[in-house]
Amino acid sequence: MPTRRTTLSAATVFLISALVLGGCTGAKKQDGGAPSAGSGAGAAATGRGTSPLENPDGTKPGLAPLTSPEEQQAGRALITKVATAATGSKEGYDRNEFGPAWTDNVDGVPGGHNNCDTRNDLLARDGSAVERKDGSTCVVTSMTIHDPYTGRTVQWSKQQASKIQIDHVMPLSYDWQMGASQWDKPKRVQIANDPLNLIPADGSQNASKGDSGPSAWLPAAPEIRCAYAVRFAQVSLKYQLPVTEADKKAMLQQCGG
Repeated sequence: MPTRRTTLSAATVFLISALVLGGCTGAKKQDGGAPSAGSGAGAAATGRGTSPLENPDGTKPGLAPLTSPEEQQAGRALITKVATAATGSKEGYDRNEFGPAWTDNVDGVPGGHNNCDTRNDLLARDGSAVERKDGSTCVVTSMTIHDPYTGRTVQWSKQQASKIQIDHVMPLSYDWQMGASQWDKPKRVQIANDPLNLIPADGSQNASKGDSGPSAWLPAAPEIRCAYAVRFAQVSLKYQLPVTEADKKAMLQQCGG
C-alpha cells in the first residue's frame, strides 16, 4: 500500500516550531522580592533592571533605562521638584559619621535588621545565579550581574570583589555638604544603607565618580543617564537634601530637558 505524504502549511510549521522552542523555557515573573538562598532574582535575569519610576523604595533589582518620551517627561517632572542650594563645607566629613560600612544595624530602611549586611543584600538583590557561602543565607560568593553604568554583564566572584562595588548614588560626602552634617547619626546611617541610594556597579565607574554630582560625573552608558538622574532625584527628595543648580540642570538635560 503506497505511503501518503502530508504537506504542512507554513503557518502550521511556524506554530510547531514556536511550541518546541518556547514551551520548555517559560519566563519567570520578577516580583521584586528577596531572592532565595542559592538563586537570583536580580537585574541580570532580564539584563535591564527596573525602571526607577516603578521602584520608589529601591527594593527591586537594578536600574533600567528611561527611553520613551512619556518616561522622560515623568522623569523631568520628578527632577523639577528637587530643591537647589550652594555647596556647603566639607569640614568635619568622615565616612564613620555615616556609621560602620554596610551595617545591618539600621532602622527605617528596607533590609535593616534582617541578619544580613547591606552589601550582601544589594548583591543578592541585583544578581542572578547567586551562590552563597556554605552554611550562610547571606554571604554572596559568586553571581552574574548586569552593570547599568556600563551596560555590561559581569561574572562576579568574591575572589575579585572590587570588580563590582556598591555605588552611593548620592555620595555620602555630597550628602554631608548639602545638609547631612546637621543630621543626627541614625539618619546618616539610614541614607548610607538605604537601597534606594545604592547600585552595584562596575568598580572603575564607582572609583571615577568619587563624590561628584551629575554635572561632573555620569555613567558611561548614555542610555542609563536619565534613569540615573531620576534615582539621584528620588534620594534627594526622600531625604530633603538639595542639589546644586548645576547638578539639577544636568539631571534635567539627561531626560531631555
